[in-house]
Amino acid sequence: MHPFLLLKNPYLPPHVTYALFVSVFLMLISFLATRRVAIYPGPLQNVLELVIGGLDSFIQEIMGDKGRKYFPLIATLGIFILTSNLLGIIPGFESPTADMNTNLAMAIVVFLSTHVVGVKTHGIKYLKQFVGPVWALAPLMIPIEIVSHISRPISLTFRLFGNIKGEDIVLIIVILLAPTLVPLPVFVLMIFTSCVQTIVFVLLAMMYIAGAEEEAH
Repeated sequence: MHPFLLLKNPYLPPHVTYALFVSVFLMLISFLATRRVAIYPGPLQNVLELVIGGLDSFIQEIMGDKGRKYFPLIATLGIFILTSNLLGIIPGFESPTADMNTNLAMAIVVFLSTHVVGVKTHGIKYLKQFVGPVWALAPLMIPIEIVSHISRPISLTFRLFGNIKGEDIVLIIVILLAPTLVPLPVFVLMIFTSCVQTIVFVLLAMMYIAGAEEEAH
């Protein structure tokens, strides 16, 4: 029986089923890699240390040392998105990120985290950014700022959805038309695009959170 059939659930939408599958898979990998942490790590521990170290360096490069406190959020998003993107490359499986609901849920988490960080860092003064530098411009600036902030989760959602859904459609068409050698370059391109879209999502998330921490001008 194909694994795809085992993930079919009449009570859950496919994107929820596959998102849960990815979550359980990542938890299992984490457990297996950390149950016996050794000074001389095995292959699995080596891979995870490389991934975690790379993410830590990337976060510090963008956000500085203060970004380390957001490592759990950013790393979780990055690893989940990348795994979800790559899952769709396996024939018979679907990417949870090829559904807008999955991406919107992550985008809302980033959106709420951004403003929670802003209020926690600056208090009520954080809201001054919505009225602009001059109080007389407040009636004009408030709607502009609200639209600007609301567009962030919408942009995160549709950017990731459009690219990953497009990949899945292209892969299906190519496999139907030429199921032997032609899909190989497509697989390489899909892996590249999956990595790029993961970087774009977490990079924007870090920029939004870092911007909320900065002192408003």
